[in-house]
Amino acid sequence: MSISRDILRTYRAPRQVLRSRVGDTPREDRALAVLMAGCFLVFVASWPYQARLAYEDPSIPLQARLGASLMAWLFIVPLGAYVLAAITHGAARIIGGRASWFEARMALFWALLAASPLWLLNGLVAGFIGPGPGLTLVGAVAMGAFLAFWGAGLWEVETKRA
Repeated sequence: MSISRDILRTYRAPRQVLRSRVGDTPREDRALAVLMAGCFLVFVASWPYQARLAYEDPSIPLQARLGASLMAWLFIVPLGAYVLAAITHGAARIIGGRASWFEARMALFWALLAASPLWLLNGLVAGFIGPGPGLTLVGAVAMGAFLAFWGAGLWEVETKRA
């Protein structure tokens, strides 16, 4: 099944989609591809806001802003995502979680990719409307979707039947 269809299905049935994405055999290349795709889409989502900031304050050019955002989203955030997945999986193991390290990573990485359409909307609102209640609402919905997908995915993999 295609990634875009799975992203849409995640909004209806996040646990089932993650289970099908994890599969039977761990594929670290797929996990890394999912993480990098999610980070790239969130990086793209930051473009309108970075352009707005560069227009409002031309002392830092758009290229410098985009370069810093690229560095953050494609090099630093993926490393942090691996650490965050390890920490949450370790905590889940303490309270009886049964997932593998790969499954715990996939829960986080898939949640980021699945919520990316909302992050793209958040970037558009930030760039075209700017700070205000609309941006706060869209940002809260995007963060809520990410946390809901991650929570449902973690629950699915950590409470699997023995």
